[in-house]
Amino acid sequence: MRIIDLSTPVDAAVWEPNPIDHTVLSPAEGAVHMAEGMRKNYGLDFDPAALPGGELLSLDTLRLTTHTGTHVDAPSHYGSTAEYGEPRHIDQMPLDWFFRPGLVLDISDAPVGTVDADRIRQAFEQAGRTPRPMDVVLLHTGANKLAGTPRYFTDFVGLDGPATDLLLDLGVRVIGTDAFSLDAPFGHMIRAYQESSDPSVLWPAHFAGRRREYCQIERLNNLDALLDTSSFTLCCFPVKIANAGAGWARAVALVAPE
Repeated sequence: MRIIDLSTPVDAAVWEPNPIDHTVLSPAEGAVHMAEGMRKNYGLDFDPAALPGGELLSLDTLRLTTHTGTHVDAPSHYGSTAEYGEPRHIDQMPLDWFFRPGLVLDISDAPVGTVDADRIRQAFEQAGRTPRPMDVVLLHTGANKLAGTPRYFTDFVGLDGPATDLLLDLGVRVIGTDAFSLDAPFGHMIRAYQESSDPSVLWPAHFAGRRREYCQIERLNNLDALLDTSSFTLCCFPVKIANAGAGWARAVALVAPE
């Protein structure tokens, strides 16, 4: 069994529209922190100098959004109400949705903007099959090559409304992308709306989740490693954050020996 990492790291050293705050207490600082906490919370006195080298354990504290790095969007992220009932949070989603056969669709030749249903059907032909119900469909856009730069958030391709519905009609309940969003870049959508006054061009992939329950995996990586793989299992369990619209995930592909 090969395990292929499909995840983008959470990295405070790279550019993000919502910067990551990553503070590290060294093992020596962690010893002092522990001693202060024991004294304050439990009335226990302990001298950190008693520890080997005066060190205990390091401690990382991060401030970031649930949409930083590779993550899974829950239905509640798409809106406060849905046609099918109350939208579920990430901690309420069935885990079996995120451990399923996967299918990579290569749309890396598409320009910035959106692809339509016909382009997705072409990708089915290129992949050699149509998604089956509950398969996880992953879109290889090539945007991951720009990760860590401002262009990652402006230069990518997403799905239009009919393309999203095509996948959902086939029984897909999880759609992933190596881009920042399953929709087109903000600027592209807003310009399209200004030109057409058609609200259907605004976040059509996300807003489809108000009509039909499904999840998105955004900011994947390394999908090109699966383009020549005939079958694999996608494992992408979201972190169980109570009442949250998304959760971080370590996405991997499990490839059985041929």
